[in-house]
Amino acid sequence: MSYCTSRIASVVAHDSRTEVDTARSSGDLAEHPAQPTPSYGSLGSHCHLPPMDYSCNSSSSSLLSQESQASGLPEYIKIVEVGPRDGLQNEKVIVPTDIKIELINQLSRTGLPAIEVTSFVSSKWVPQMADHKEVMRGIERHPGVQYPVLTPNLQGFHSAIAAGATEVSVFGAASESFSKMNINCSIEESIEKFEEVAKSARNMNIPVRGYVSCALGCPYEGNIIPAKVAEVSKRLYSMGCYEISLGDTIGVGTPGSMKRMLEAVMKEIPLSALAVHCHDTYGQALANILTAIQMGVAVVDSSVAGLGGCPYAKGSTGNVATEDVIYMLNGLGVNTGVNLYTVMEAGNFICTALNKKTNSKVAQASFNTGTIN
Repeated sequence: MSYCTSRIASVVAHDSRTEVDTARSSGDLAEHPAQPTPSYGSLGSHCHLPPMDYSCNSSSSSLLSQESQASGLPEYIKIVEVGPRDGLQNEKVIVPTDIKIELINQLSRTGLPAIEVTSFVSSKWVPQMADHKEVMRGIERHPGVQYPVLTPNLQGFHSAIAAGATEVSVFGAASESFSKMNINCSIEESIEKFEEVAKSARNMNIPVRGYVSCALGCPYEGNIIPAKVAEVSKRLYSMGCYEISLGDTIGVGTPGSMKRMLEAVMKEIPLSALAVHCHDTYGQALANILTAIQMGVAVVDSSVAGLGGCPYAKGSTGNVATEDVIYMLNGLGVNTGVNLYTVMEAGNFICTALNKKTNSKVAQASFNTGTIN
């Protein structure tokens, strides 16, 4: 390992340890056993030391935390990693099951509190997720890490539970056209299916998370009025979804539209039950996330290496990169409990496996290569 690579590892690892210690002391992060750095792939020696605005001393980290509190930002942001599911579902070439399992195992060692594993949907509609049972049964589960899976209906729910799922998600939309394209039913019909899932989950003490796609725009209908997003969100929350993730599925949102949408939704459900899920099609994802956390949202979905895109949303590019979100939050002094360097290692692993370039600006800048290898 070169001086540059080892120095980045030292800086980021120290910062992450400080954040993890703070999160643990406040009860925000469960205890994790010490884990070795993943050995898959090498980040190499062609790198630039990123201009991180935190240093290897606790006083600096404490000052950043104080700045975060003074600015009104949440002290802790929960990162929900969606790469293994939302990130890989749009890949045209089927990703081998063992690669998916290894990606999840590497992500489990980063300090991420939640990793979306797979989707229990028909392989006819999403062939990439056909190995959901094998993936679910093959991963290593770490204490304190949630491993949710998507379940569109009762059949998918029961299959997920049989495979060992302990948390599920349902995925609706604020657009009638997108709902019919994505899950082959109207919004009203989808709500009825979700209620069946929620009822069964409640009887089994299984947490349910809800998604609202097209919260800031639709590939078929264009602009979506905030009131519609609020209506669907309220129905999901009322049926028992503990958290509602508001998705900018095609990445057309701006800080202005994000603010207006959140203002409408916050009138209907508690702020503590909200998350944002931003795609970076127009380069607005980080700005939109910053707007959301300035408004008090404390849960952010992201995807390692910026993988992703929706099969039923033409023009949609990848999710916001987990690496970029963590880098921004580190600079704001907001705790995530996540080790940036080990996330970049996981990103390097999956990009190497897919033979593609990372979409993370932080990874590109840090290692100054096409695929950070």
